[in-house]
Amino acid sequence: MRKIKVAILGATGAVGQRFIQLLENHPWFEIHELIGSDRSAGRTYAEAARWVLDGSPPPSVHDKTVLPLDAEFDSPLVFSALPKEPAVEREPALAAAGHIVCTNASAHRMAADVPLLLPEINADHIGLIEVQRRKRGWNTGALIANSNCTVMPVVMSLAPLRVFGIERVHVVSMQAISGAGYPGVPSLDILDNVIPYIGGSEEEKIQEEAHKMLGSLEGDVVVDLPAAVGAACNRVPVVDGHLVSVSVGLRERVSMDEIITAWNDFRGSPDVVNLPSAPKQPLYYLHEHDRPQPRRDRMAGNGMSTSIGRLRPCPILDYKYSALSHNTIRGAAGCSILNAELLAAKGYFDAFEAPIAHEASISAGD
Repeated sequence: MRKIKVAILGATGAVGQRFIQLLENHPWFEIHELIGSDRSAGRTYAEAARWVLDGSPPPSVHDKTVLPLDAEFDSPLVFSALPKEPAVEREPALAAAGHIVCTNASAHRMAADVPLLLPEINADHIGLIEVQRRKRGWNTGALIANSNCTVMPVVMSLAPLRVFGIERVHVVSMQAISGAGYPGVPSLDILDNVIPYIGGSEEEKIQEEAHKMLGSLEGDVVVDLPAAVGAACNRVPVVDGHLVSVSVGLRERVSMDEIITAWNDFRGSPDVVNLPSAPKQPLYYLHEHDRPQPRRDRMAGNGMSTSIGRLRPCPILDYKYSALSHNTIRGAAGCSILNAELLAAKGYFDAFEAPIAHEASISAGD
């Protein structure tokens, strides 16, 4: 099977490196082009990148020349790990030129015609692509976003509870330092410390993005989830894995057993379950009294599953619990790759026919 060629924008950064790691030996996609800053352009990837993940860069990218951001690309699929500022203009320009851009940047997430996609819970939001193309005059290109890494465990855990009528949500985050990129938070600020503030409108992103992702596509627009959502964000001295404490108020009176069953039985959209990077079980409820924990649970489902625990009554809302996702896999590169797999399976790439049978891959499994 001929694989789809991909380009990675911001390939030398922390999220760009995670894209490279997850795409190594991917059954549908192959890395064709790597794009970096002016400082990196013209150098080999091995020369340009300071590898911050475990191990070393894969041999397949070691000698690839890093291209500048304004280069012309051959790859039909572009994964973007750009900072917000360069993403504002470059991502739509690439989509207008016919590329399908799956972005981890925040620049276009809340645009009304951009799908903010988390495939298990809102795969039907890809219907916005046709709205986007019609509105912007694009023929084959498209721009698809994934969410802020912290809202990922929030939305994943709330999705199965929509049937009970979500009315109010409050989130307190404990966010890993890898979420700040590299070099990230200075050691003298984070060691022996918790920082009760994260810049970049982090709390507002959680509130706004949760409404859109949990909303419903009605005609040409996404109607937001009609619930009040509040958030307080904290940076903690953990390398990977964002842990959130969630309190939720529901319209219906339901038992804890019903909620746990809803989580454990959740498999998401049938369009997603057989995609290469989809975990067999998106949500796990852990019955231990002190779980989930980042070091022990962040790699559930090869980093693509969300772990939930400590469900109990809440004296202010109805219930409260903890949820955990790997922030640079499920919350960043891994979700973008899963988004692209959904698009490939839906026929958005010419001359590519997705296999019907589930193929073993980097992210499948428990």
